[in-house]
Amino acid sequence: MIQSFASSYDTIILGAGAAGLFCAKFAAQTGAKVLVVDHAKRAADKVRISGGGRCNFTNMYASSDNFISANKHFSKSALARYTQWDFIDLCVSHGITYHEKTLGQLFCDGKSQAIIDMLLAEARGADIALGTTIDAVRHDGDTFHLTLSGRAVTTRNLVVATGGKSIPKMGATGIGYQIAEQFGLALTDTRPALVPLTFAPQELEWITPLSGTALDARVTANGTAFDEALLFTHRGLSGPSILQVSSYWRDGDPITVNLSPNRDIFGALKAARSENGRRQMHTGLGTIFPTKLANTLAERLGLSGNLADHSDKALTAIADALHAMELRPVGSEGYRTAEVTLGGVDTDALSSATMEAKAVRGLYFIGEVVDVTGWLGGYNFQWAWSSAAACGRAIAASR
Repeated sequence: MIQSFASSYDTIILGAGAAGLFCAKFAAQTGAKVLVVDHAKRAADKVRISGGGRCNFTNMYASSDNFISANKHFSKSALARYTQWDFIDLCVSHGITYHEKTLGQLFCDGKSQAIIDMLLAEARGADIALGTTIDAVRHDGDTFHLTLSGRAVTTRNLVVATGGKSIPKMGATGIGYQIAEQFGLALTDTRPALVPLTFAPQELEWITPLSGTALDARVTANGTAFDEALLFTHRGLSGPSILQVSSYWRDGDPITVNLSPNRDIFGALKAARSENGRRQMHTGLGTIFPTKLANTLAERLGLSGNLADHSDKALTAIADALHAMELRPVGSEGYRTAEVTLGGVDTDALSSATMEAKAVRGLYFIGEVVDVTGWLGGYNFQWAWSSAAACGRAIAASR
């Protein structure tokens, strides 16, 4: 880290997060003068808190199929040229041990700081200026002129790695989008993604008492489904399955929740009836679901009497309702808790090979600021590594 910086650089990178630091590794490899700037007092704070402090740094199954973008093909080039296996090898070379938690998600065995230390070590050829504001940016057709914390600096290449709007308490801003618009680049609509969903008071009447209850579920929004854990909260629904579908959900749309994707509810209720038909319905549901949830579902569906009172047809109707419960969120918890921002700089304006703006030579956009959003589970970090490598290598090759 530096307290001051020079007046001229070959490359200036705006943002000392995952993408910005990793880009510096490549851009500075040929001895070029590189400056990484961030208004935060610490580098890579979102890396630090990710994965519960253990950093879900990539996913073994990462491919372009795991990303959302107006152009689903845009991410293919960068992801193919710097893969999850490349980053895993880098971690191993730094002595970072890791484990797979689930669904290919790789986490550090130790703390996230190990990834930050690695990124800083790999970017050691660059100057890093923290606590530095971006006051102004302009371009004279050949050189970028920046005012950083009141000081004038010039550069031939400018990389925007400022992230999105998610988690503003950690300093997230929309400055990357402002720079894109300043230089005439189009933006796609942005909104919170990988975020808990909220519900109207009438739904919260039965959801809130279940706060803390979790179970495996299949949640579908607009034709895309995820089989992962669901968590009831005092605001609505969360958990991996909900965070995943939040990227596909739009205001006013319903979601469909299968509360038992791996077990036939009709078969389980029929078996419970055969075993002891005098059990109450909520007790029968308790053989499938946590007790509190079973009681709530029985009340919500208006179930009374015992299992023996219900025919196969009635049990089928109950099972159908629980395998495909339609709920209608009224919103999300917003950028305050969203893990990422969906949308961003329109990929039509960028080269998929280099991440350079087609209309402005030397201007690059990488990471979350671009309209490429990954699923939950390490995919967004992999996009940071891959897009940063594509950009940094292109800059190094242009010298």
